[in-house]
Amino acid sequence: MSRIKDNALSVTFLTLFLICLAGQGLAGMLHYNERQLVDGGQAISYLEYVTSSSFAVDVAENWQSEYLQFLLFIMLTIWMVQRGSPESKEPGKEGAESDEEQQIGRHASADSPAWARAKGWRLRLYSNSLGLAMGTVFLLSWLAQSVAGLASYNSERLTDLRDPIGWSSYVTSPEFWDRSLQNWQSELLAVLSMVVLSIYLRQRGSPESKPVGAAHSATGVEG
Repeated sequence: MSRIKDNALSVTFLTLFLICLAGQGLAGMLHYNERQLVDGGQAISYLEYVTSSSFAVDVAENWQSEYLQFLLFIMLTIWMVQRGSPESKEPGKEGAESDEEQQIGRHASADSPAWARAKGWRLRLYSNSLGLAMGTVFLLSWLAQSVAGLASYNSERLTDLRDPIGWSSYVTSPEFWDRSLQNWQSELLAVLSMVVLSIYLRQRGSPESKPVGAAHSATGVEG
C-alpha cells in the first residue's frame, strides 16, 4: 500500500488516461458508425475502429500537441522568466546554471544518479535527457499523425472519387495544419493561463501554486 501511496499521482493519471482513451475509442466508433449508416456503409467493431487510421490520427494529433507544450515549456523556462510565477525561475537566474547549482560532476552527492557524476557525452546527454525525451515523443507523434492522417484523408478522397495525394502534399495541406494548429493554440493558451494566473491566484497545498500568503511578486516559490 505504501508503494501505491508513494506513486498515487502517476497511477491516478495513468488510470484516467486509459479510461479516457478507451472512452474516446467507444465514442469515436459510435460516431463513425453513425456516419457510415447515413452514407450507406457498414458499421465496424470497436477493435476495427481503434486500429483504424481515423482513430490513430485523432490520438496522435493530441499527443504531439501535448508534448510540444511540455517541450517548449521545459526549454523556454531555461532562458526566460516571469516575475511572480511559481512556474518560473527568479529573474537573474536565467541560463543553464553552474555545475554546483545542478549538482553534477564533482559537485554530485552520493545519491545523485550515476550519469550526473559522469563526464563527457554521458553527462551532456543526461543533462538534456528530459528535453530530448519530450522532443522525441513530439516528433514521433507528429510523424504518426501525418501518416495516419494521410491514410484517413486519402480514404475520404477515394470515397469522393478523387485521386489520393502523397505524404509531402498532405503535410503542407490546409487539412493537416488545421488539425495541428487548433491543438497547438489551445495548449499554448493553457500554459499562458497557468503562468499568469499563478502570479495572483492560489491553490492551498498544491506545488503548482505559491503559498497562499506569498507576495504576488514572489517568483519560483512553490506551496
